[in-house]
Amino acid sequence: MDDITVRRHVLDELDYAPMIDAAQVGVTVENGIVTLCGHVRTYAERGIAERVTRRVRGVRAVIEQIEVRAPGEPLVGDEALAERCAQVLAWDTRIPERAITLKVEKGCVTLEGCVPHYHQKAAVDQALRRLAGVTDIVNLIAVKPPVSPTEVRNRIAAALRRSTKDPDTIRVHVDGDRVILDGCVDVWSEREIAERAAWSAPGVRAVEDHLTLA
Repeated sequence: MDDITVRRHVLDELDYAPMIDAAQVGVTVENGIVTLCGHVRTYAERGIAERVTRRVRGVRAVIEQIEVRAPGEPLVGDEALAERCAQVLAWDTRIPERAITLKVEKGCVTLEGCVPHYHQKAAVDQALRRLAGVTDIVNLIAVKPPVSPTEVRNRIAAALRRSTKDPDTIRVHVDGDRVILDGCVDVWSEREIAERAAWSAPGVRAVEDHLTLA
């Protein structure tokens, strides 16, 4: 597919997404590599624009250069924004109390700390991305497993037995905080189930999916 067609499809897909103002997003394409520029109202919209672009056929990579601007809203100072972020994290029951520290500089929120589950690290990002004034999020939170690799593997295997037709065709290997899935599945939906089971295990920071369709 040529770059002109890819650009047109990306623009159409952005315009089709109801969550963002596509009129403020610029798109260029070179050899299938899409560069997004312009501005959006929130950090969440910025992430949506990138995800929408990645799902377009013919897109090989995305360079995201979108700025976050909040027209018509008063500028939020770093100190006030840090206080807002701290309150949001304190109210979120998914996030362990006092597990996260944060720093705000020109609207960019840097997160550090340690949580036992990957979904808790993702929850911090989700909790802050829609806050007015947040221009970027740097998530440096570590995920450290409270259980042994054997227990991680057993938990994933148990989840597969509950959710898949033939769990014995899926082999699970645990290497530190990395899970490797191989073997075969009958339908692609079972591959997604296996990935979700791996990511849900405590302490998992990376999942390599080598599953094939039988």
